[in-house]
Amino acid sequence: MKIIDAHAHIFPEKIAAAAVKATGEFYAGAHNEELLAPPDLTHCLGTAEDLIRENAEAGISRSVVFSTATTPHQVESINSFIARECAAHREFIGVGTMHIDYPDFESEVHRIRELGLVGIKLHPDIQRFALDDDRLLPLYDCMRAEHLFLVAHTGDYRYDYSGPHRMARLAKLFPEMSFIGAHYGGWSEWTEARDCLVLPNVYVDTSSTQGFNGGVSARKGLETFDPTHIFFGTDYPMWKPAEEVERFLSLGVEGKRLEGIMHENFEIFLKELSGVTV
Repeated sequence: MKIIDAHAHIFPEKIAAAAVKATGEFYAGAHNEELLAPPDLTHCLGTAEDLIRENAEAGISRSVVFSTATTPHQVESINSFIARECAAHREFIGVGTMHIDYPDFESEVHRIRELGLVGIKLHPDIQRFALDDDRLLPLYDCMRAEHLFLVAHTGDYRYDYSGPHRMARLAKLFPEMSFIGAHYGGWSEWTEARDCLVLPNVYVDTSSTQGFNGGVSARKGLETFDPTHIFFGTDYPMWKPAEEVERFLSLGVEGKRLEGIMHENFEIFLKELSGVTV
């Protein structure tokens, strides 16, 4: 079976170890009624080459890859890095980054499109700004015009920057734009996500959900969201891709629905949005 991973992070080799460590520290110890135990972070190396090795073991043929700019000065270098890795590794599908304090949204969004990247990833909790901050509305309007999707970390009970209600507001403000709510739309805030993100232009991915609470939140996500609006994702290097594939398959999804989540839904999504064939 063909598998597309719609949610993976990669970093330049010289900073990968530090980036993976920092990400693990950000999440370490987080737990609430949805996360019944602290996350079991099985760290991989975080490099493009390691992801390719892990994907071979997992049977994953394509990965959507991105990274996060924690300062505006990192935006251009990260976007260029992702584009170079996609040129070097045809199995990668590249997504750019942005920061609220970047001085010229329009020019960089246009460059992102010219680089062949197909969307923009934001992680509001790490970047420390609200997903629907009014200062970002011009960015989203530029993305809409360039047919780029937004994938965002959504939901963290410790912060309010990425609450699912914020993506819901954006989806209603920009009905012609496509949004992906990572982690079934609400990492540790899945109940809110299920309540407000069932919208025609909002999609979700399965990443960093299946390993918690015996898969209960993942099963509820499968029951709630339109089955054509769900993409498989691993959140590499947070989890080993092979283990995430095994976790998803253990949920018992079968037939056409399984094929859809594992690859067809994202293929259709990307083709309709930007004309890119995966």
